[in-house]
Amino acid sequence: MSASSEQPSHSSSSLDGLVHLLIRLRWILLLTGIALIIIFWPVANRISFDQSIESMYANDNVHLADYVQSRKFFGGDEFVILVNQNPDLFDNQDELELNEKSIDEIHTLVEQLTGVRPDEEYETSESDAPSIDRPEGVQGVETDSVQNLATTLDFKHTRKRITNLIEGILIGEDRQTNAVVMRLVPEQEAIVPRSETIREIKEIAEQQSRKTYVVGEPVQIQEMFNYVEEDGRNLFYASLGLLGVVLLCFFRSLRWVLLPITMCLFSIKGTEAILVMSEAQLSMVSSMLNSLVMIIGIATITHIAVHYLSARNLLSPSDALSETMQKLLPAIAWTCATTAVGFGALLSSQIRPVQSFGIMMALASLMVLVSVLLFVPGGVLWRSGKVTRLDSPDSNAPNSHLGNLLYHQAMLLERHPKRVVGGFLGLLVLAGIGFTQLRVETDFSRNFRESSPIVQSLNFVESHLGGAGNWEVNFPAPDELNEAFLERVEKVSDQLRELRVDEETYLTKVISLADGVNTIPRIPIVASSLRKRMALLNGFQKNFVDSLYNVDEQRMRIVLRAQERQPSEQKLALIHSAQQIVAKEFGEAKTTGLYVLLAYLIDSLLSDQLISFLFAGLGIFLMMSLAFRSLLIGLISIVPNLFPIIVVIGFMGWFGVPINIATAMIASVSLGLTVDSSIHYLASFRRERESGATFEEAIHRTHQATGKALVYANLALIAGFSVLTLSHFIPLIYFGILVSLAMLGGLAGNLFLLPVLLKAIERFQTNAKRLTTS
Repeated sequence: MSASSEQPSHSSSSLDGLVHLLIRLRWILLLTGIALIIIFWPVANRISFDQSIESMYANDNVHLADYVQSRKFFGGDEFVILVNQNPDLFDNQDELELNEKSIDEIHTLVEQLTGVRPDEEYETSESDAPSIDRPEGVQGVETDSVQNLATTLDFKHTRKRITNLIEGILIGEDRQTNAVVMRLVPEQEAIVPRSETIREIKEIAEQQSRKTYVVGEPVQIQEMFNYVEEDGRNLFYASLGLLGVVLLCFFRSLRWVLLPITMCLFSIKGTEAILVMSEAQLSMVSSMLNSLVMIIGIATITHIAVHYLSARNLLSPSDALSETMQKLLPAIAWTCATTAVGFGALLSSQIRPVQSFGIMMALASLMVLVSVLLFVPGGVLWRSGKVTRLDSPDSNAPNSHLGNLLYHQAMLLERHPKRVVGGFLGLLVLAGIGFTQLRVETDFSRNFRESSPIVQSLNFVESHLGGAGNWEVNFPAPDELNEAFLERVEKVSDQLRELRVDEETYLTKVISLADGVNTIPRIPIVASSLRKRMALLNGFQKNFVDSLYNVDEQRMRIVLRAQERQPSEQKLALIHSAQQIVAKEFGEAKTTGLYVLLAYLIDSLLSDQLISFLFAGLGIFLMMSLAFRSLLIGLISIVPNLFPIIVVIGFMGWFGVPINIATAMIASVSLGLTVDSSIHYLASFRRERESGATFEEAIHRTHQATGKALVYANLALIAGFSVLTLSHFIPLIYFGILVSLAMLGGLAGNLFLLPVLLKAIERFQTNAKRLTTS
C-alpha cells in the first residue's frame, strides 16, 4: 500500500477528512474544473513548435558548432530544388541549345518563385506599373541565389565549358531532367515562417504543367515537423474516440468514458496553457505529450472505476466513492509524483527538446492529480443510481472470465515460481543477444512512408539528377589565393570524385572554386590573371566565389552532393572519408551541412539518454522507497519495470527495428509509465496484508481487484496507441507499437514477476525473524 497506510492514525484521519471535504465540495470542484478547461483552451491553442533542426543538438555539440560556423562564413546552404523532366528540353543536345519553349517554362517558374523574370526588365514608371501583372514571389527565398538552366546556358561561348559544373545540379545525364535551385533565407532572418515558404514553393510546383518534384533537406525537416504536429493532433482525438469505445465496452456506462476524457483534456490543455504563459515551445519530441498524458489519466480512472463499482455492490454511491478514494488517493498521488520525478530526470539531457519534454511530462503528471481532485467526486456521483449488473465489472460474463484467468494465474505463481522466474530470465537472455544486433537509422528519409510525396520526390531526383543530399567540407585557405593553392584544391576535388565507400556509396557531385575558375578561359588582358578570372566567374555565376571562399576568415569549402537514401553506416563512412582526404592535404577539415546534421541526429539524441535513464531509475527507486518506507520494496519495484524495457529494446535488434527519433527515448518514456502499475499493485497488496490476510490471500485479492484494473487500463491504452500505426511519420508508428509492447511487458512483470519477488522478501524477512528469536 501507499505510505499513508504506515503513518500514524492522525494521518489516516487527515486523509478521511480530505476525502469527505472533496465529496462535500464536489459540485464546486466540478464547475471549477470545467471553467478552467474553458480558460485554458484558447491559451493552449497559442502554443508553438520549435521547428529548427539545431534545437535537436546540445549547444556544445561539435557538429552543430561546425554547422553554425559554416553558415556564418558562407551564408548557409539550405537549398530547395524543383525538378521536372522535359523530353523536348533541347533543340540541340550536343550544343546544349535550349528551345524557346523550354526557356520560357524555366523563366516563368523562376518568376513565380522570385517575382523577377530573368529575361525581362520591368518598367518602373508610374504609368506602366498598373499594367504589369508581376507575381510577388515567395517570401523567404534568396532571390539572387536562384540558379536555373536557362540563365546558366544563356552565354553561348561558355556552355561546353560549364557542362561538368552544372551536370547533376541543374541538368541530368539524360539531358531531359532539369532543375531550379534556390537558397532559403536563414530561418532567424526570414520575415515569414519556414513552413510558409516551403508551402508556397510546393504550391507553385503543383501548378506546373509538368510533374515537378520538390526536394532538399529543409523540405524533409519541414515535412517531419508537419507530420508530427498534424499527426499528434489528429491521432490524439482519434485515439480518444477509440479509448472511449473500449471503456464503454468495459464499464457499460458513458460516465466512465466522459470522465477520463475530461480529465485528460484538463491535464493537457492546462499543461499547454502554462507552457504558453512561460513562453515555452513544443518540440518534435513533445508531440508525444497528449498520448502519454492519456496513459496516466486513463490508467488512473480505470483503477477508480473498478474499485468504485465493486464497492457499489454493498455501499451507497457516496460511501463507495469515499472508500475508493481513501484506498486509492495516496497511491494516485505517489503515482503522479513518481512519474513526474521519472520524467524530470530528462532535465539532465543536453538536448533542449528532451529537456522541454521532461518538464512538460512532469507538469502534466501533476496536473493529472489535480484533475482527479477536481473531477472525480462530482463526475462519479453525478446522477449515480443503483448499480446494474452491466455496471459492475464483477458480475458480467466477460469480467468473470477475467477473474477466473487471474485466479489461475495466481495459482500458477504459487506452484511454479521458479519456472516463472526462469521464463523471464530466458527472455532477458534473448533480449541481451538482440542488443548486439541494434542499429541506428541515420537515413532521415526512412522516417517517411514510401508512398509519401517527399520520398517519391527523393527517389525521382536521386535516379534522374544524382544525389539529393547537399553538404560540404571546409578547410583553411590563405588570405590571397594563387594558382598553386587552387591546383591543390583541384587535386583534392579529383580525389573526392574518385572516393568510393562501396559500389553504391560515393559523391555524386563535387564543386570547388578550382572547378569554377577552370570554366573561364585565359584571355589576354580580359582574363589574364586569377583575380580577373574570378571576377568574370562571379559575373557569370553571381556570388559563386564568395559562396566558396571567405577571404576575411581565411576559409574555403568544397560543396558535395551524395545520395540521401543510403544505409546509415555507409553514409557516415562517406562523411568520414571525405573529411580525411581533405585534412590530409590541408591539415584540418570540417564536414558539415544539413545532410551531416541529419546523419548524426540520432547519435545526438542517444548521447545522453543513458544518463537520463539512470537518473530516472534512481529517482523512481527513491520515490518508491519513500512511498512504501522500504528500500527493499523500492528495489524490487524497479525490476518488473526494467524488464519490459530491456526486452523491447533487445527484440528491436532481433527484428531489425532501427533506433530512430522516437525509439531513442523509449527507455526513459517506458520507465516513467510502467511504474504506475507497480505502485497500485504494491499499495493494494500491502493493504490486504495489513488487514490480516495471509500472503497467498493478499496476492489473490490483489489480482482480483487491482489486477483487473491493470488489465483494463493496459488493454484500453494499447487500443488507443494502435491509432499511431496510421501515422505518416514512421517513428510515431514505431513509438506506438513499442510503447504498447512495453506496457504489455510491464503488465506481465507486475502480475507475474512482482508477486514472486514479494514472496522472496516474505521468506527473507521470516528467516531473519527466526534467526533473531533463536
